[in-house]
Amino acid sequence: MALLELQNITAGYDKNVILKDLDFQVEKGELVSLLGSSGCGKTTTLRLIAGFSSPMNGKFVFDGKDYTQVPLNKRNFGFVFQSYALFPHMTVFDNVAFGLKMRKMPKEEIKKEVMEMLATVDLQGFENRFPREMSGGQRQRVALARALVIKPDLLLLDEPLSNLDAKLRVKMRVEIRRLQQKFGFTAIYVTHDQEECFAISDKVAIMNHGVIEQMDAPSVIYNHPKTEFIARFVGFENFLDLKKTEKKGVFLASNGSRFQVEETGDKDSFKACIRPEDIQIVPDNFEVVNPLRGEIMVSTFLGKRNQYNIRTEIGEFEVSTDQESVYKSGEQVTLSLTPNKIILL
Repeated sequence: MALLELQNITAGYDKNVILKDLDFQVEKGELVSLLGSSGCGKTTTLRLIAGFSSPMNGKFVFDGKDYTQVPLNKRNFGFVFQSYALFPHMTVFDNVAFGLKMRKMPKEEIKKEVMEMLATVDLQGFENRFPREMSGGQRQRVALARALVIKPDLLLLDEPLSNLDAKLRVKMRVEIRRLQQKFGFTAIYVTHDQEECFAISDKVAIMNHGVIEQMDAPSVIYNHPKTEFIARFVGFENFLDLKKTEKKGVFLASNGSRFQVEETGDKDSFKACIRPEDIQIVPDNFEVVNPLRGEIMVSTFLGKRNQYNIRTEIGEFEVSTDQESVYKSGEQVTLSLTPNKIILL
């Protein structure tokens, strides 16, 4: 049985419906990320779980109990905000101790718990500082410590790293994953950064217009997207229409070309996709697997790799290659589409 379950949730603001019959499950000890573009419903989902809002329809079950109408202050959930939301007039110690004081814990116990948590997030010696005297990364760790010190049943993180620079974001996402694995807490993490959430999550739920299009392990979503929306979201740039033939593993493209594909499917026709780096470019008329002739339209230098936009009989393809061979605009080439890298959607 899942620790957390949203059952047929419909939610929004006034008459603006954002979530539509949403089903969502999280197992105990998992870190699950909600990923998607602005307006897809990920923050609405998080706020509903936290207790900041209630659904129009549906049910929220937590640890086997109906939490749909349980008020925010009765949910033992930790929350880390995008803006940190630290109290500027309080020291680091008092910020971290705030939740424990609200629970009326004994002073000595509060001091012990706070100091242990500050050591865990590598902030020993900072307990008497104020938030204004700390860097962004340090303030973020204070916010994490404050959320974790109450030993929450669930930790909710709403784009917690978006205010940090790129290098610090990488460092902090490793820190969040380290703490999650150390304490084994269950967490839901909202972000629009694909790399960030794939790096730290046990599962990723990609949202689109208030529904979850696919929820799975990051490696499964990255390598085996189920829909065209998911494929485009995770970096597939090349799409083609294929039809089954009598021969197993051989498909027919719109121009009559035959393509070998290692995947199989139940339908007769498919939208297929392949990543730019999984297509090879060879000089025209070379003998290759899954050949597709084309003309280089645009050549772009990207540092370690070159990107080419190539016009073919079945549409324009984007190809990414190393710099061993360089091709010029207008040059006729042959593409080779790697059979085990063609994904049927």
